[in-house]
Amino acid sequence: MTELFNTTRNKEIRRQLREDSPPAEKRLWAHIRRRQIGGHRFRRQYGIGRFVVDFYCPEARLVIEVDGPSHYEPGEPERDRCRQEYLEKLGLRVVRFTNTEVLEGTEGVVEAISKALEEAER
Repeated sequence: MTELFNTTRNKEIRRQLREDSPPAEKRLWAHIRRRQIGGHRFRRQYGIGRFVVDFYCPEARLVIEVDGPSHYEPGEPERDRCRQEYLEKLGLRVVRFTNTEVLEGTEGVVEAISKALEEAER
């Protein structure tokens, strides 16, 4: 299954997404990088299959998505649902937050991520 994870075909897309990260993703990254939550390592803009997820913790098989305004444009909710189903079929758990949740309630988001990581350890 390693051919599904971080393949070179979307390397430039991932790099560009990291460079152009919105403020909410930057803020969340500052709180989850460097094993700040229970020693878990997260990867940013990580490729899984044909998708690039915002954050991924391989050891917990946890995907974190931060949804900005583009996720509410016509057709996007359906694409997000299909994407989430694909990731879940791979045995990954997907947790979603809005930009507003991250920017206005960062500590609550970090706490929710911490709980998701604890559940993954069980």
